[in-house]
Amino acid sequence: MNITSGKVAKAQKVVLYGVEGIGKSTFASQFPDPLFIDTEDSTLHMDVKRFDKPTSWTMLMQQVSYVKANKPCQTLVIDTIDWAEEICKRHLIDSNAGWTAIDAEGYGKKFVALAKEMGGLLNLLSDVVDSGINVVITAHAMLRKKEEPDEMGAYDRYELKLEKKTAPIVKEWADAVLFANYKTTIITDSKTDSKKATGGQRMMYTTHRPAWDAKNRWGLAEELPFDYTQIAQAFAQMTIQQPTAAPDSQFDIAAAAQAMPVENAPDLSPEREQQAVPESIPQSVADLMATNQVTVEEIMQVIYQGGFMPADTPLDNIPADLWGYLASNWGKALDLLNTQIRKF
Repeated sequence: MNITSGKVAKAQKVVLYGVEGIGKSTFASQFPDPLFIDTEDSTLHMDVKRFDKPTSWTMLMQQVSYVKANKPCQTLVIDTIDWAEEICKRHLIDSNAGWTAIDAEGYGKKFVALAKEMGGLLNLLSDVVDSGINVVITAHAMLRKKEEPDEMGAYDRYELKLEKKTAPIVKEWADAVLFANYKTTIITDSKTDSKKATGGQRMMYTTHRPAWDAKNRWGLAEELPFDYTQIAQAFAQMTIQQPTAAPDSQFDIAAAAQAMPVENAPDLSPEREQQAVPESIPQSVADLMATNQVTVEEIMQVIYQGGFMPADTPLDNIPADLWGYLASNWGKALDLLNTQIRKF
């Protein structure tokens, strides 16, 4: 039985959310050696390392698994989690027959399924943190009406722009939740009683208030200028510097197969000549095909031999919902390909 005392330095889990255009991506880019999973093209104007934009939930999870297995950075940035949640919603809709939206139908079971999938992402990100890599999650902010039984009436408060079952687990997961907003001051003219808003300084809030969610375990002041230098020293004291792999000219996402469940891990040992993917194949499937070296002929054989469509069905006649199903069940498609179709 081992008992320790004192502070333990470890990689940190940070959630950074704020109003539109305040500079969340720029702030996140100042964490140590960042690598972005950019879900909304918010870093295209920035000189940073980034994966290809994920076009499916499977692709996003493979990217996180790659970081866990290969440690190509000191900080992994998910930018943004609310756009990642939209990818997750599409994944669930494609995976469940009859689902056309994530709504309250069926006693809220769809929101429960969404929270479960997002929880799986957070668990994988925790594994990344356990490997010594910081994780920063950015999010947009939204105003939501809040009613407290001990308060007079309702009031507006800023929250993560996530579904109600997802937002709490993201906040609980984090070591720090930082809220960024513009600080304004209302000046009242004593003669005319007219009011004018002045200021507009970008500020960061680090503790909970009725008007926003925030927390930190770093001993930060409650209110700070929205500048990474304001938290750099405290952040450095809480983390352990980890060696990173030598940078490659291009990330080999296929290596993520080693960190994923067996049923999702394709056999990528043979080199295959990549073909141009027809436009009739959606980008979400095309990206997975490129990552896992799957040819057009092979994906058509998966469709035929999997019993999804008759063997003489032309590529252009494959329905959109079937492509969505394949993207959401890519592990099963690869298993069929590797066990019954490919002849090595």
